[in-house]
Amino acid sequence: MHKIRLIIQREYVTRVKKRSFLLTTFLVPLFFIGMYIGVIFLTKKSFDDTHAIVYVFDQEGTIAQNLENTKNLTYTYSNRALQHQIDSLKGSEKNTNILVIPADFFEARKVEFLSSGKPNVVTQKEVESQLGEILRDHAYQKLGVNTDSIKNINSSVSINAKEVTMDGETRDSNTEIAMGIALALSILVYISLFLYGSQVMRGIIEEKSSRIIEVIISSVKPFQLMMGKIIGIGMVGLTQFVLWIFLSLILAGVASTFLVSKEDLMNQMTQNESLSQATSSSSQLELYSALQSINFPELIICFFVFFIGGYLIYSALFAAVGSAVDSETEASQFTMPITMPLLLTYALSFGVLINDPHGSISTWLSFIPFTSPIAMLVRVPFGVPTWQLIVSALLLIGGFVLTTWFAARIYRVGILMYGKKASYKELLKWFRYKN
Repeated sequence: MHKIRLIIQREYVTRVKKRSFLLTTFLVPLFFIGMYIGVIFLTKKSFDDTHAIVYVFDQEGTIAQNLENTKNLTYTYSNRALQHQIDSLKGSEKNTNILVIPADFFEARKVEFLSSGKPNVVTQKEVESQLGEILRDHAYQKLGVNTDSIKNINSSVSINAKEVTMDGETRDSNTEIAMGIALALSILVYISLFLYGSQVMRGIIEEKSSRIIEVIISSVKPFQLMMGKIIGIGMVGLTQFVLWIFLSLILAGVASTFLVSKEDLMNQMTQNESLSQATSSSSQLELYSALQSINFPELIICFFVFFIGGYLIYSALFAAVGSAVDSETEASQFTMPITMPLLLTYALSFGVLINDPHGSISTWLSFIPFTSPIAMLVRVPFGVPTWQLIVSALLLIGGFVLTTWFAARIYRVGILMYGKKASYKELLKWFRYKN
């Protein structure tokens, strides 16, 4: 244990002192904040750039007066001949259009939409929506129905979702928030396991290529060296992960303080004064109740348990691969089969797992050690029986022990093998070697 502790300390201190650790620790939060700001800016610019001018030629005679300008759409009624207006499209700015409404519009239900270049889909949909409303109002008028009365009808329904617990009690539930948390955890765990597992593999390949491993292996056993590297890099990952959270929160607070215009905020508050205070209070109460429905202490505990368990399993496998090859190029044939269960669960989390978190597929995936780090964390926000959490955690621990034993038998031989391309047959032979 003393030698393993020394290896852990060596791996931790060495990697934390590296410039790459400091750069990634401080640059990653800046990158995500910058990406967030960039998305907002580009989205705003995209909407500004999609402002369209539509020249209307109303051959029916009553449609044009019912078309309304919007933020991204301006209707213009040209006095020029239609053909002359079409000819002028060739040299006009982008997103300039001509809307030709035929005389039999209410019977044919068709229009022509001419554009300078490829028509903008958003503009077409907005024009189509307004024309659809005009057609519907015309049909109501033919039936003698008052369209204003219909528009004032509020058909929205508010569903107060509740779940019945095992004790027979009811509590508020919000599926949308649970789905959001589940998908966020799925993405976070998938990226983290792959990132830090790859670091273990690259570290072993680097030491093996430089022959430093021959000096180290003379003082410690291969199993001690492998476990020391896995735990040491895992502690580096947890340190970096905690720093990312704190730095992201700090940067997000600074960005919201300095980038949000006070004038815009005051205007927004002035506009909101016209809204009912009861509606605002109701929305805040609904959000608070929705957050209360999530068991955050259980979620945090499960996150650390399944993240650490998943990291230990996949890091052991990545360590075995790193010991068997001389370069990262050779490692690709082994890393793909290793990461397939992780990738499959990650893909299923966007459909099967969040759609049916208590179904047979989701339940079985949360019990298999290679898929439970993602599958169980996706299911936790929806509520998982305690016995399933305990069984899954125990199976994950058992899977780690078995995987480590398997990886150690390959690691002890492969770490001293040079110049020979490993194959699956060769790995099996190394596994069968006696001490």
